[in-house]
Amino acid sequence: MDKFKQFSSNIDSISLPEKFTFPFFYETHPLCEVAALEVQDYLLNQSDFEHNFGLNDIEDAIGKMFGVLVVENSFGEIGYLAAFSGKIANSNTHNFFVPPVFDMLDENGFFIKEQLILNDINEEVKSLENNPEYKDLKSEYEAYLISSELEIINKKVEVKRLKNERKQLRKENIISLSQDEYQIFEADLIRQSLRDKHEFNVFLKSIDDKIANYKCQIASFEIKINELKELRKNKSNALQNRLFESYSFLNILGEQKNLLDIFSENGEQPPAAAGECCAPKLLQYAFLNDLKPLAMAEFWWGTSPKSEIKKHQNFYPACWGKCKPILGHMLIGMQVDDNPFLVNSALDKDLEIVYDDEFMVVINKPADFLSVPGINVKDSVYERIKMKYIDATGPLIVHRLDMPTSGLLVLAKSKESHKILQSQFIKRTVTKKYIALLDGVLSENFGEINLPIRVDLDDRPRQLVCEKYGKNARTKYEVIEIKDNKTKVYFYPITGRTHQLRVHSSHHLGLNTPIVGDDLYGKSDRRLHLHAAYLELNHPVTNQRMVFEASCDF
Repeated sequence: MDKFKQFSSNIDSISLPEKFTFPFFYETHPLCEVAALEVQDYLLNQSDFEHNFGLNDIEDAIGKMFGVLVVENSFGEIGYLAAFSGKIANSNTHNFFVPPVFDMLDENGFFIKEQLILNDINEEVKSLENNPEYKDLKSEYEAYLISSELEIINKKVEVKRLKNERKQLRKENIISLSQDEYQIFEADLIRQSLRDKHEFNVFLKSIDDKIANYKCQIASFEIKINELKELRKNKSNALQNRLFESYSFLNILGEQKNLLDIFSENGEQPPAAAGECCAPKLLQYAFLNDLKPLAMAEFWWGTSPKSEIKKHQNFYPACWGKCKPILGHMLIGMQVDDNPFLVNSALDKDLEIVYDDEFMVVINKPADFLSVPGINVKDSVYERIKMKYIDATGPLIVHRLDMPTSGLLVLAKSKESHKILQSQFIKRTVTKKYIALLDGVLSENFGEINLPIRVDLDDRPRQLVCEKYGKNARTKYEVIEIKDNKTKVYFYPITGRTHQLRVHSSHHLGLNTPIVGDDLYGKSDRRLHLHAAYLELNHPVTNQRMVFEASCDF
């Protein structure tokens, strides 16, 4: 079925984009906004499938990322394609959306057949591991190891007691017995000692034999279990590689590469679910069907995931970990918008010096200004300060602010000052206060957020809330004012995790209200409305308590 859809809305007044969307950072093109609204209208009214996105019932709900690709067909008509990430309603294929690059859920395909074999192996392993005889043997063995250790200890005590008794008898009889009588007496004691050692060795051997017997019986199960696990591992790896080879991606030049080829160029193994995101599906269908890609956007539909921050109907860029290598190949030969990560946004900005002496300097960092050199852009607070204070020694940077965050940043001019200042941040004796403008109204005027955070390994630098692997992260907040359906707050970070304030603001278990202008966890704006406004610390030499303040422009 043709997946090309003509707009039901009038788009005559909307200009076509000059270049294709840079998928990892973009302002949503108006045509994509219209296409997204039409897809969302379909999702609200469709009866093609049943899937709980969490719009009405959040129990067992699964939100999804959807994508739209505005295209031009061979007749010069402008339309769009739609896609979803992963699967919906336990299926990869639905009439409204483009098909997957490879349908692993095809009942007649190799993946399902091999998966059934792996499932059978899993069941066999589970059956052996839960075999009552095997479990009883392991329990008896573990109990016997404990009891035998106690028996050995008691036996050693007994052997030592007998040895001490013979030693005492020697002392008592060496004077009272004649030489011949004592020799007979000593020979008897030696026989007793040899008998005790022999009995102890026999005792130890009986324990070793019993342990060996247990191990032999247990091994009869574990050899089979380990053989099955090794078989499962080999089959699983072979299946995974065959799956990666089956995901083959085109570009506009007609060049084709599979996942293994694409990721191996960077010395990487494809991550799980690579190729199942919206962008590769959309571009693949366009290239296969002679459709010219014009613009693309992805939006979240439904309830937010437990760990990630995804807001209903918000637009999001493609993920770095899974999509960057794939799209790097698929976009070859296309005119694509400039990569903003290669642009120095601090070029025309100056650093305001708030305080300066021979030991330290405090600056008011502008928004969209790196604290330290990046991979592509080297211009940063560090580089500027290093050039300004050529006699300064040591690391300079004591702490950091995210690139889009503005405000107070302290730097040390010597190794000694750096050590003392950094120690204050580590020991949390520095008082910090941020001002933020939140995109919504808070119900509480103050409180504390305690949500552990870790990096999203598939989409750096985004952070996740993760109870298992996340680092402790705590933030206190206080409402300043509510105006125009937005809330201005003070943030008092107790810990200093990457993106802590942004995640704690936006996550549904935090304030569930993103910071205005947060293009990672909310919606983009002219800037991120987050400012480090207040800093209080001890001078590294005089130890005098110092207070610094900087006003913000929002």
